[in-house]
Amino acid sequence: MIGGGTGLPVVLHGLRKKNADITAVVTVADDGGSSGVIRDYINVVPPGDIRNVLVALSDIPQIYKDIFQYRFDTKDQFFSGHAIGNLIIAALSEMNGDDIFSAVQKLSQMMRIDGKVYPAASVPLALNAEFSDGTCLSGEAEITAAEKNIKKVWVTSNDGSKPEARPEVIKAIMEADQIVLGPGSLFTSILPNLMIENVGRVVCETQAEVVYICNIMTQKGETEKFTDADHVRVLNNHLGDNFVDTVLVNTEEVPQDYMDYQKYNEILDQVKYDFAGLREQNCRVISDNFLKLRDHGVFHNGKKVVEELIRLTGRPNSWVVDRYN
Repeated sequence: MIGGGTGLPVVLHGLRKKNADITAVVTVADDGGSSGVIRDYINVVPPGDIRNVLVALSDIPQIYKDIFQYRFDTKDQFFSGHAIGNLIIAALSEMNGDDIFSAVQKLSQMMRIDGKVYPAASVPLALNAEFSDGTCLSGEAEITAAEKNIKKVWVTSNDGSKPEARPEVIKAIMEADQIVLGPGSLFTSILPNLMIENVGRVVCETQAEVVYICNIMTQKGETEKFTDADHVRVLNNHLGDNFVDTVLVNTEEVPQDYMDYQKYNEILDQVKYDFAGLREQNCRVISDNFLKLRDHGVFHNGKKVVEELIRLTGRPNSWVVDRYN
């Protein structure tokens, strides 16, 4: 899977239960929260999304996962807001000469990961955006906070080098039976991976089926008023090719007044269904009730999504999961 954010680990956890052969390619353009602070201080690849994916695929006892995920209380000042796992990933990266790829592979062994976890790039990447009014901004958090219509995004590296994925990432994509994008923030979790030139190129070239799990809700500062077809159109336009083969779309209505918009303040409205728009882009459309309601929030039903992905591949023990924030 390729992506980042909170949606990716949910699907990965479900896939692990089905004994799928998983490779997760995880975004390294996050600059918010604990990941952003650590990134600014020691110039390491932001660890938050990697941490969540490692936990989703780990076979260690739950108590160890809870420790790895523990976030220090705001009263702790020095460690305030930092997850222990983020600090461990940063430390291992430094111990390995700032080689985040090797650090994640060693940590994968320690955590008994069922599958492979690959950072999309080995250096921190900055996400850049041009808005419909012609202005530009750099930084994931700043882009989202601007609350403007995004025209396009691209990534740059802090050290001036050309953003590039390691050969292991490219090999995994090319050898996959199925490539899965999402669920996750379109512009800040999924596209940052695809904007790495060699990643975007091989995703278009691969013979594997490319499946996009469309978001259920629109997101403030990113996808306001988007239909499912708009999501796919943005992906295709950024890579200059109708590369998305299949789209999983939720058609179940979110109950009125269920969402807690103060708690989930980045969420707006339910994504509208546009079957004709999807078909125009040569997509196979799979629509179903993929909705899960929890804690007054709206999520994908990981179990149903995983069942559909496995049904699509026809070979439940061989594939790659690619893209989440």
